[in-house]
Order: sequence, then structure tokens, then C-alpha cells
Amino acid sequence: MTHNQRIGQWGETVALAYLEGKGCRVLERNVRTPYGEIDLVAEQGGITIFVEVKTRTSGAFGDPEASVNARKQAHMLASAEYYAQQHEIDHWQIDVIAITGRPGQSHTLHHFENALG
Repeated sequence: MTHNQRIGQWGETVALAYLEGKGCRVLERNVRTPYGEIDLVAEQGGITIFVEVKTRTSGAFGDPEASVNARKQAHMLASAEYYAQQHEIDHWQIDVIAITGRPGQSHTLHHFENALG
């Protein structure tokens, strides 16, 4: 596993714990669709939440959420639509969780709810 993969996996684990702490039920992790991967699929209050997790070890190259460009947004939307159709889900949203930090050290987390809505 590469350094970036380890950091990404750590970020997803931090995001998962954060969501569970907010009362969300995490249903799946790293779901592959024909249009890309969904990092986390969660549910809260009858709404399915597709979560894109972006993690960076520092702000040297900008905030993690800055990497969610138009192309990435299109893949996120297509992946969510595919999953929702396959699982007959009517109420859903796409969130982005941006984390800056590294394992064993303090980190910051920003949750952008309904980021593509």
C-alpha cells in the first residue's frame, strides 16, 4: 500500500467515526460502480448519504476539498445515481468530508453536507 493509500484509508476511518458520532449508520465502504468509487455510504433519517472523503497531510497544496473539481463531481453524481437506482433509493445526497492531518497527530475535519445539491 502506498503512502497516499494509507493516508486515504486513515481519512476514511476518521470520517466514518465522525459520521457515526453524528448518529449516522454507515452501510458500506469503498463501493465500486461503473462510474467510480463511493468512499462511504451512510444513512440518517431516511436519507442515504454518499460521502466523498478527501484527505491531505497538510495545506501546502491547498485544502482537500479543492480537489473536488468538476470532473470529480460528475463521477460522484453518476456513481450516486447508479447506486441509488440499483438499490431503489429515492432520497439521497452527496456530502464531502475534507480532512487535513495524519495518523497519530491532530487533524481538522470539514463536513460539506449536500455538496452537490
